[in-house]
Amino acid sequence: MFSKILIANRGEIACRVIKTARRMGIATVAVYSDADARAPFVRMADEAVHIGSAPAGESYLVADKIIAACKQTGAEAVHPGYGFLSERTSFAEALAKEGIAFIGPPMNAIAAMGDKIESKKLAKEAGVNVVPGFVGEIEDTEHAVRISNEIGYPVMMKASAGGGGKGMRLAYTETDVREGFESVKREGLNSFGDDRVFIEKFILNPRHIEIQILGDQHGNILYLNERECSIQRRHQKVVEEAPSPFVTPQMRKAMGEQCVALARAVGYYSAGTVELIVSGADPTGESFYFLEMNTRLQVEHPVTEAITGIDLVEQMIRVAAGEKLAFTQADIGIDGWAIENRVYAEDPYRGFLPSTGRLTRYQPPVEGWTDDGDANGRRGVDGVRVDDGVYEGGEVSMFYDPMIAKLVTWGATRDEAADLQVAALDAFEIEGLGHNVDFLSAIMQHPRFRSGELTTGFIAEEYPEGFQGAETDTRTVGVLAAVAGAIATADADRARRIDGQLGDERAAPGDWSVRVGKEDHVVALEEDAITVDGHPVAIAMEYTPGDRFVSVELYETNDDDEAEPLETYGIQLSPNRTGYRMTTRGAKHDVRILPAHVGGYAQHMIEKVPPDLSKFLICPMPGLLVALHVSEGEEVQPGQPLATVEAMKMENILRAEKSGTVKTINAAQGDSLAVDEVILELE
Repeated sequence: MFSKILIANRGEIACRVIKTARRMGIATVAVYSDADARAPFVRMADEAVHIGSAPAGESYLVADKIIAACKQTGAEAVHPGYGFLSERTSFAEALAKEGIAFIGPPMNAIAAMGDKIESKKLAKEAGVNVVPGFVGEIEDTEHAVRISNEIGYPVMMKASAGGGGKGMRLAYTETDVREGFESVKREGLNSFGDDRVFIEKFILNPRHIEIQILGDQHGNILYLNERECSIQRRHQKVVEEAPSPFVTPQMRKAMGEQCVALARAVGYYSAGTVELIVSGADPTGESFYFLEMNTRLQVEHPVTEAITGIDLVEQMIRVAAGEKLAFTQADIGIDGWAIENRVYAEDPYRGFLPSTGRLTRYQPPVEGWTDDGDANGRRGVDGVRVDDGVYEGGEVSMFYDPMIAKLVTWGATRDEAADLQVAALDAFEIEGLGHNVDFLSAIMQHPRFRSGELTTGFIAEEYPEGFQGAETDTRTVGVLAAVAGAIATADADRARRIDGQLGDERAAPGDWSVRVGKEDHVVALEEDAITVDGHPVAIAMEYTPGDRFVSVELYETNDDDEAEPLETYGIQLSPNRTGYRMTTRGAKHDVRILPAHVGGYAQHMIEKVPPDLSKFLICPMPGLLVALHVSEGEEVQPGQPLATVEAMKMENILRAEKSGTVKTINAAQGDSLAVDEVILELE
């Protein structure tokens, strides 16, 4: 076994590998850029080596610097994590020349499966179902249009070396191909150093299912069940779960055996994932097709660990050291259900725009990944696991992926795992930048998600007008009003005590006017009861003035006049001028709290009318202006592309919201833009 390994990655996956290595008694080396000098993974590792400036192309993607760090520290092996150099054949070759072990698959397998064009040919030869399409290099946009017309719309354009949702565009028409082909090429070149693109038929009502593969260097290859990854946005996974609510035991066996056959055909070992597209329109479940094979650890690997009890990072290390797998296919079972949500620095209330900046508050629901060595460690604390690599006071940089953390829950059933997600998301405190916690909670509560009727179009279909918060029922509004009244009383008690007006006794009970959103409620506090608009609300809560999070238990009275717990709410509090912004269950509520006798004053306030900014094209996020599609004096129509901005490795096409003529252009291609910076103005 290795005595010291280097992790050629950053963030949560670097923390993840370090923790398993520590449990195995293996010393670790971290490498870091200028932007990550104070990151948690740097502090966690036994040693750390600085390798360059913030851009990945000057640090994490420079193989020579990684190898130099290995030599400097005496690291015997390198775990690449995912992304960066994890699927670069040249990196594995360079390590081998220096006698450094690569904790991953053999070079020939990386080469074969890393090229999406060649991998489809190999999959077909191995007897794996493949999606109809053009398997070959595409010359230019006109060639792409001819191919797409021949296949029939809709089609998917993909960068040959792409992954993680980057370098992909769905085209429903010839216009979509003409607009998107060059962007796919650029994203492929910028993110993976390869601008080749291929095109395939887009399967309608598709589900995204993937099979986890694990093999050793002695010819043993197993499949560790499947993961459902259908809930995606812009082809990037948002929610993953294991097992899939769609896959039957017969499907699982057929898929697993085909994926093992493909892995065996390329002499695969280590952890890997075969991604499949499944037609949800086929009730038999037989219409599944090979998409690609990822020759690395997947972001969503924790859900597989949770239902199998197998530490995939540990197995990768043992396989790289030449050990045999200690279990067989018959030993692989399914225990319970696990769901993973990706907590991203993006604002769903503003069209999911990337959000960079400092984490002024960061309190996850539980501490990071537990490493006690048993299955419960892989399931976290009471079924909740957080994999993260950020810290309070740190920054989410524009140079890297916008992931803040991965929230994983495990339960005996799918509903239990989803309920745990809602509770844990309520307790996830993040301030200082936009994040998608509310959106994730809304998905977990959505009736369609609970039914298991998923496709890759879930988000676009269920939120066609964007996201403005989860729906809130009247019971929750009543609880918020009651909590607001209790908080107001506690705050008033504290203020009077500080002023010397009150001893240890409580202030006299009183009435409060509470506005939740746009609705007014009268909250009356008696000695042992709270009423909202005259209706009793039985809650139990602990609140100390200044608290930012309150856990509330809602009760109901049974036939024997006994109080029984009904629901639990986790409510985050952010104070404002006249009350709080309360966040719970995927929705934010502006709650005004005033003494009842002045409760109606807000009706007389002057409403501020926001300025009309429709004639400006404003940059919605910090990023790089990679293309301007219009010039001054040009007439534009609604929906016409005006500019393309790259942020966090993704290209975003900004379109005209109305017709008009370009009056002035305020930025040039290649400029770095700040959020809300004006790119151009219409007459």
